[in-house]
Amino acid sequence: MKTPSSLEDLIGALRCLPGVGPKSAQRMAYHLLQRDRQGALHLSHSLRHAVESVKHCSKCNNFSEEDICPLCSSARRETDQLCVVEMPADLLMMEQAQCFRGMYFVLMGRLSPLDGLGARELPLDRLVKRARELACEVILATNFTVEGEATAHYIATLLRSQGIRVSRIARGLPVGGELEHVDSGTLAQAVFERRAITE
Repeated sequence: MKTPSSLEDLIGALRCLPGVGPKSAQRMAYHLLQRDRQGALHLSHSLRHAVESVKHCSKCNNFSEEDICPLCSSARRETDQLCVVEMPADLLMMEQAQCFRGMYFVLMGRLSPLDGLGARELPLDRLVKRARELACEVILATNFTVEGEATAHYIATLLRSQGIRVSRIARGLPVGGELEHVDSGTLAQAVFERRAITE
């Protein structure tokens, strides 16, 4: 028995999502059509609205419905530091931690040659321009993965060549963590990045 072409199209469309293979896409399509047609219509409407309305902030490159996002237009943000993160989710984590009151720049990715993502695929020209505008310290908060480290190194080299101050977030033990439960790489890095205790 042949599957209706419109259903095949839906299954194919769902496969564009990360981590969704043919079986998962098929289950999702069947669920939406059999059990939640209202949810399917809402999903369709929301997806179309987001695609048509959401763009990139001209300053921080984060998702926004405005040319300049609320965070960048806020007078309450400090402008002497610019934190560079890989993805919008990383920015949200920084904000939830309430540990940073400066400005952001979202790369929307990281250097990953295996995935075909090189320096040309990242908005590095815009990052340099933004850092120059603010004349600030740039804090690199990319992930501590091989790709994240390579990205941080590349950006640090690029920004330093422009005379821009650059720092990197530290690695170490989690708050409340016990040494016996920490992996050796994290422990070694915590020792390496130790700080003097001041009164």
